[in-house]
Amino acid sequence: MAEERTRATAAGVYDWCLGGHHHLPCDAEAAIAAQRAFPLTTRTARYNRDFLQRVVHWLAKQGVRQYLDIGSGYPTAGNVHEIAQASRPDSRVVYVDIDPDTVAVSNDILADDPCSLCIQGDISDPDAVLGHPGTGLLDFTEPVGLLLVSVLPFVEGDVGPLLRRYIGALAPGSHVAISHITAPEGEHARLRLEAAERQYNTKVQQRVNVRGRDEITALFDGTELVPPGLVRATHWHPPRPGYVPADDDEASGVLLGGVGRVP
Repeated sequence: MAEERTRATAAGVYDWCLGGHHHLPCDAEAAIAAQRAFPLTTRTARYNRDFLQRVVHWLAKQGVRQYLDIGSGYPTAGNVHEIAQASRPDSRVVYVDIDPDTVAVSNDILADDPCSLCIQGDISDPDAVLGHPGTGLLDFTEPVGLLLVSVLPFVEGDVGPLLRRYIGALAPGSHVAISHITAPEGEHARLRLEAAERQYNTKVQQRVNVRGRDEITALFDGTELVPPGLVRATHWHPPRPGYVPADDDEASGVLLGGVGRVP
């Protein structure tokens, strides 16, 4: 990892929130600042990782053996390739991240896995991502699980055309998983989240954008939402009785998630 980096990255902040070991001091500083402004930042990150893991388990049960994880961060313990290959050892995974240091570390982690790799790419440039030689590990004539887990908040403006390009490249039977931060209910919680957003955006290379439920629902255009639809990420196929947090859990309330099937 490039020790001279002094500006935090989304991958580094997320790693800190998950208790990982691949972040630098600047990442920890940014994460702590966001945590002070919105004390549920770390819990929300864990809910997001849990959602990703449940989605991959579910997709593997549907027979999906290929995954394109855009905005992946570091593929550390319990990530996509491990879960997918535990169910289907021939599963192939392409991780995509915008940060070159993250890509380098990721490929070190994946060095012994011939079915997984990480490429550098910007979600805002779908032609470059889909046309990258590394993406050739996947066969787009067969179903693919497109994982957009908390990456779309880093894309400003209308992301509809962008998503249509990705979805248009997928074979029928593919699935698109999306999680996205949203404004919480209640004025106090909303103001705290806005403060955390400002702290984050002053310290991290990739800016974060909050969207409303209707905007997030529209991201699934071109797919058929599978039950239970777009819900709190914690409520999407909970792994066990008692897992779902109470309705007043603010960390749960700011993260929506869903999966759409490509017809």
